[in-house]
Amino acid sequence: MEAIRKELSRSYQELNDETDPIARDPEGAQEEEQEEAASAVIPDRDSDRSNTRVRFSRTCLKNVFSVLLIFVYLLLMGVAVFLVYQTITDFRDKLKHPVMSVSYKEVNVYDAPGIALYPGKARLLSCKHHLYDHIPPLIDPGQPGENTCITQNISYTDPYTNSTVKHALIVQGPRDVRRRELVFLQFHLNETKQDFSAIDYLLFSSYDGFLKSTNRVRFMQDCESSFSSWKFSGGFRTWVKMSLVKTKEEDGSQSVEFRQETSVVNFIDRRENPDKGDQLFFVVFEWKDPYIQEIQDIITANPWSMIALLCSVFLVLFKAADFAKLSVKWMIKVRRRHLKKRTRELNHIS
Repeated sequence: MEAIRKELSRSYQELNDETDPIARDPEGAQEEEQEEAASAVIPDRDSDRSNTRVRFSRTCLKNVFSVLLIFVYLLLMGVAVFLVYQTITDFRDKLKHPVMSVSYKEVNVYDAPGIALYPGKARLLSCKHHLYDHIPPLIDPGQPGENTCITQNISYTDPYTNSTVKHALIVQGPRDVRRRELVFLQFHLNETKQDFSAIDYLLFSSYDGFLKSTNRVRFMQDCESSFSSWKFSGGFRTWVKMSLVKTKEEDGSQSVEFRQETSVVNFIDRRENPDKGDQLFFVVFEWKDPYIQEIQDIITANPWSMIALLCSVFLVLFKAADFAKLSVKWMIKVRRRHLKKRTRELNHIS
């Protein structure tokens, strides 16, 4: 029995030694716990460092992107300022240099123009209206013929010299442009001491205006001051094709101008033994086409479009300045936050 008890106590002591090593060595257990705690702390510090690096890289990218945006908006602001300057310059140039606008008005019948002829010593032989560009052959040139034109004789003082009295024969011009109405006149001059013979004429816009004028002398003086005069020579048939140009002035008034194209054909004189100084003059007046040319100056500068463009440009400038200010504030805030965090980490490490 005694041997059995010793054997049991020995086995019980061995079991206690195997199951309770910490109780026999408490200092070793504390060292193991500190090592485990240190091993647990080390990976946390590594993860914090990696997270800090990621956050720092993101912050740098955001700062760089913000700086780029600021430069882009500054560039846009420069472009907007240039557009404002260019718009104002273009507007001033358009005000100083209006654009000429040309339009054409089609008519079937013109107002009968006035044809003022200054024959001098020449004598009117015939005057007739014809249609469709057809002039019948001359039966007896140099002899008085049929006169179916409406004419008026007037004398007035030359508006340029105030000393010369001018005698004018006023003839009613053609009206029906669709049927190509024309006026054919024949003059005769049997005595001349000049080396060259010609008859002056001028055109004005309305024969009815001349008839209704209360002061016809003044009317003709104004016409001579306003319109150019032309000539047609003896021994030829001069064909005058007229066109009317109306110009609207800046003050709202309207001026009328005649433009003409002339063609000259030689007259073959078949008369027997004509006098040496005998001259025949033939002239034809006809409308060139049924279009009245109307000219006026148009200012293409639109103040409302310029105002709208300036408002949009200033709005862009305001938005760009606001965005730049917010970007700068955000960068300063991020920088301060980063400095605070870095200071806290340094204090923690120390």
